[in-house]
Amino acid sequence: MFLLGLTGSIGMGKSTTAQMFADEGCAVWDADAAVHRLYSKGGPAVDPVGALFPQAIVDGCVSRSELKKIISETPEALIQIEQIVHPLVAKDRSDFIEAAKNDVVVLDMPLLFETGAEAQMDAVVCVTVSEEIQQNRVMERGTMTAEQFEAIKAKQMPNAEKCARADYVIETDTIDHARLQVQDVVADIRGKQRHA
Repeated sequence: MFLLGLTGSIGMGKSTTAQMFADEGCAVWDADAAVHRLYSKGGPAVDPVGALFPQAIVDGCVSRSELKKIISETPEALIQIEQIVHPLVAKDRSDFIEAAKNDVVVLDMPLLFETGAEAQMDAVVCVTVSEEIQQNRVMERGTMTAEQFEAIKAKQMPNAEKCARADYVIETDTIDHARLQVQDVVADIRGKQRHA
């Protein structure tokens, strides 16, 4: 089994690219989806987060908007939340890898380099696009202001550095171009596996 880390900054087309890997027969684990599972009703993060921040629990779920409020008012709250969530996310990921039957497992992790997770990967692919397209995509979603977008970007490793550290880079300027590159990456990995 080959573990391929998939990363890229906000608005770079990571989710779309992850789906393309799934279309090529790869198992895909999504860090953001894992957090949603952990925060949902009955999820393993609900009780420990609720014990620290009761106001974060709404209708039996961890409310992301309440968490954002708590973190903006109490910066050290982020560290406490991460201490709960990161080990749970890591367990969710290892359970997924153990259960996967596919030859290639893609682990979609926005903060892959920032958390040092590349050490556990056989290779890393980074999605990229021009800053202009990136900003247009994020603004078109209508979910955040330009200031919020810049704040998120500031927390993430610069795109050029991610691309430099990755084994593969996929430019997501168009769907067709991205799909061809995904197919090339998968073919390259499967070719190496056959010759290993």
